[in-house]
Amino acid sequence: QVQLVESGGGLVQAGGSLRLSCAASGRTLSSYAMGWFRQAPGKEREFVAGISRGGSSTNYADSVKGRFIISRDNAKNTVYLQVNSLKPEDTAVYSCAAGRAPAAVVPGNVGQYDYWGQGTQVTVSI
Repeated sequence: QVQLVESGGGLVQAGGSLRLSCAASGRTLSSYAMGWFRQAPGKEREFVAGISRGGSSTNYADSVKGRFIISRDNAKNTVYLQVNSLKPEDTAVYSCAAGRAPAAVVPGNVGQYDYWGQGTQVTVSI
């Protein structure tokens, strides 16, 4: 069992930045690929970024490429999402998730992740 807790969300002006964190307990994160997803009101949850177990592979949604950076520190059992150049359409609840996958694989679908955090709200104002 893995427990995930996100932090770092908040209200930011367009063009601003935030650093989201996802801290894990219960099991070492090095056994899991990690992903960040987001869900805006009235919309389905969507994949934002993912990173393989060892951190060698990453993957991003087209809408965030070049603006968001996912990283992980397995020694600290924490995954990060640096979100830059924020736009109002980035407003959503951001959740991290852990899933089992082969070493260099980054799962991109909700169903490929087994454990989820509660989420942290990111609101981008004009």
